[in-house]
This record gives sequence, C-alpha cells and structure tokens, in this order.
Amino acid sequence: MRVFFIGFGQAGGKIVDMFIEQDKKLGTNSFRGIAVNTARTDLMGLKNIEMKDRILIGQTLVKGHGVGTDNVTGARVTADEIDSIINAVDTRGTHDVDAFVIVAGLGGGTGSGGSPVLARHLKRIYREPVYALGIIPAPEEGRLYSYNAARSLTTLVNEADNTFIFDNSAWKNEGESVKSAFQRLNNEVVRRFAILFRAGEVGRMGVGEMVVDSSEIINTLRGGGITSVGYAVSEVLSTRTKQQRGILGGLKENIKDKFGGKKEANEEVLMGEDRSAKIVGLVRRAMLGRLTLPCDYSTAERALVLIAGPPDEMDRKGVEKAKSWVEENIAGVEVRGGDYPVNSEYVAAVVMLATVGNAPRIKELLDIAKETKEEVIKSKEKKSNMFEESIEPLFE
Repeated sequence: MRVFFIGFGQAGGKIVDMFIEQDKKLGTNSFRGIAVNTARTDLMGLKNIEMKDRILIGQTLVKGHGVGTDNVTGARVTADEIDSIINAVDTRGTHDVDAFVIVAGLGGGTGSGGSPVLARHLKRIYREPVYALGIIPAPEEGRLYSYNAARSLTTLVNEADNTFIFDNSAWKNEGESVKSAFQRLNNEVVRRFAILFRAGEVGRMGVGEMVVDSSEIINTLRGGGITSVGYAVSEVLSTRTKQQRGILGGLKENIKDKFGGKKEANEEVLMGEDRSAKIVGLVRRAMLGRLTLPCDYSTAERALVLIAGPPDEMDRKGVEKAKSWVEENIAGVEVRGGDYPVNSEYVAAVVMLATVGNAPRIKELLDIAKETKEEVIKSKEKKSNMFEESIEPLFE
C-alpha cells in the first residue's frame, strides 16, 4: 500500500519522520510524507523529511512560535492557509498514492485543531481515502489536553474516512513520565502501522502467498468510525532449534507410524502444524493483548489479519484458522487476511479491528470534555457576576 503521510503538529511530524526513516532503510519506497506545523523549531528538529516538505503555517499570526494548546487557533490557521498545504501535497506527488494518512497528537493545538480541517479539504480534492492516526493524551497530561482531544476527535471522526487511535495512557509504563515515554510510544506506533500500511507491496522477499493489497485494507476501513490495532511478535525458531526441542522430538516419533513414509516427510508435516498453531497463537495474542486503543473487540464490524515474517514461516492454513477465530469473536462477519514476507528473525501478527462500537477510553475523554466545558462556563459566569457586583456601586 502506498501511503502519503501528513504529520500535523509536533507529535505528528515526529512520527511521520520515523515512518520515512524506516522506509528509507528498507528501500521500499512505499511511503512519502510532509510535515505541517505552526512552530518553526519543531520542523527544524526533523531528520528525514526533506526541508522542502516541511511546511510552516501561521507565520502572520503566531510568528513561527506555535499556537500552544489553542486548537481553535490551530483550526483557523489551517483553514486560512489550506492552499499552501495542498500545494505542498501536489508538489510531492500523488499520482500513485493509495491513501492519505494524517498523523497528529490530538491534545495540543496545531494537530488537534488543523487535522479535521485538512481531512475535509483532502476528501474534497482527491478520490483516494483519507485516514487519520490520532494520538490521544494520557490523563496526567492535563485536563486541557483531554478536552482538546475530545473536541478534535468528535470532528475528526466525521471528516476522515476512518480514524486509527493510539492511546498514550494504555502504553505508558507505571511510574514513567509521559515526556520520557514519548520516544518509546512513537516507536510503538510506527512498528505497528508500518507493517499494516506496507502490506501488498513487493519487497525483497517477494509477494506473499495470500496477498493483502490496498483494496482489502480500504474495504475493511470503509465503514468509518474508530479503529484499533493489535500486534504480537514471536522469534523465529530455526529448523535445528525445532529439532532439538524435546517435546517436538517425542511427537515426531509418536506420529511416525500414523503418517508413514520417510522421517523428513514426518518432520515437514509436524513443522507445518507447528507453524499453523504459532500463527493462530500470535493472532490471539495480538487481539487479546494491548491494543492501540483498549476496546471491546467483540463490537468491531470488520477485521483484517496480517502475518509478516520469513516466507518459510508463513502458513496458509494457519492464516485461515486465525481469520476464522477472529470472525467468531467480532460483531461482523467480514475478516480479511494474508501474509507479507519479510527478511526478519521474527514473525509478527497485526490485527486491525475496524469501526469499533465500544471503547471506554473514548467515553472517558468525552466525559472529561463535558465536565471541563461546564467548569469553563461556570467560571465565566462567576467572573461576569463579580464584574457586575464591582461596578454596581458606580450606578447607585
């Protein structure tokens, strides 16, 4: 899948910079991207996005110093300078793009306010789907960040064709400060979504037996709403290591008479079953483990299963079994899946749960936003009453 990333704001720019870095190292040329920000220093800190693809907006209003946590100003600046952003997208080239992905932290000002505006304009101009990858803040980042995230998300879900969510609070280690965790959290984002978005592209190891192409990802996401992604990884076991495992050796002897034939054939059958079980186990771990957004996976309307690893670790039967297991556990019946061969010492499973119906963290954000809004209104009313009381004697 060929993706055009747009990193909006500080967090979005850093994450897209990491996507581009990984793409350069692998030499796949699947990703291209630009960064948009109101803060000059944030753009200058990027390492892999070319200077011409770093777009500074809002210079007249904020002089390159950013909008802080004011996402209303972030939205206004984006609307005022949308032509500059679209021109940068066109200059970078969109002729072979399968989808646009806007990446932004939703708790700040620039990405939080600007992402919904940009999504609306991209959908108006281009035929390709426009997705958002939104990073929602942990509660300890402050009520204002949660308030911004809730306001932004409410609009973004309506503007984008689908919205992936990564919840910082679900991934921050106990006792770890959010600031010190940012780099690690960004790595977690890129690790999961890079595999998903690169699916279907021809890599150095060729094409998978069951190819997941861009149309399957797009069809899985077509319902809109919010999507969560699960991920699990397991180290590849060499043939020699497998043979040395006591339990495997015992099983080979026990099934020898059942299958008949040469020892090598028996080993091949058993290793096939071993690969199949391993894939099913990985997919279960991916879906039942830590999702990018903790949610009730049984409320997902569609799903996609992707297995990435060395070609000799792939197993069609295992993928089919894994798909069947996912289908039994979600609300919908559409489950797509396949493999993506890569030169690696690990096998990874990615499960995309699309259009999730129940995510407690989102409800919590909306509740915080409602409470914060009520507090702001009360505060304004209190200040207004105090002002009236202070000037009342002047009219007596």
